[in-house]
Amino acid sequence: MDIFTLVIWIGTLVFLGISLAKDKPKTMRALKMALAMGKGMAPSILSIIFAIGLILTLFPPALIAGLVSNQPVLLATTVAALFGTITLVPAFIAFPLVGTLIHAGVNVVPSVAFLTTLTMVGVVTFPLEKQAFGIKFTAVRNGLSFLFAIAIALIMGVVI
Repeated sequence: MDIFTLVIWIGTLVFLGISLAKDKPKTMRALKMALAMGKGMAPSILSIIFAIGLILTLFPPALIAGLVSNQPVLLATTVAALFGTITLVPAFIAFPLVGTLIHAGVNVVPSVAFLTTLTMVGVVTFPLEKQAFGIKFTAVRNGLSFLFAIAIALIMGVVI
C-alpha cells in the first residue's frame, strides 16, 4: 500500500471517529445508506471490471502499439483515442502503459490522446454513469471529454 492510500484510510477513519463521537445515530444511518447504495451499484461495478478484463485481453498494449506506431500522426491519434474510449484503466496503470507505448515507438500525440481518453472518456462506464447522472449529462460529458482529449493531445504535440 502506498503512502497516499494509507493517508486516505487514516483520514477516513479519523473523520469517521469524529462523526461517531459527535452524533452516533446519524453516522450509523449514513453508513447504512452508503452500504445500501454500494449493494445497488455492485452489479454494475462488477460488470465494468469484467469488461475491462475482456477489453484488455482483446487489445493488449503490444497490439495497440503495433497498430498506432505505423500510421500517420492524425490517423494514429484518432485510432489511439478510440482505443482509449473503449478501454478503462486506472491512472496508476495508464501512465506506465503510455510510457511503454512511447518507448515502443508511438508518437507523443497519439500516446497523449490514448491517455486522456483512457482516463476521461468512459464507454465501459456509460451505463453506470447514465444511471447515476442521466443520459443527456453522460453523453455530453463523454463527447466533450473526447474533444478535449484530442485538443490536449494536439497541444502536447506542440509543447513536447
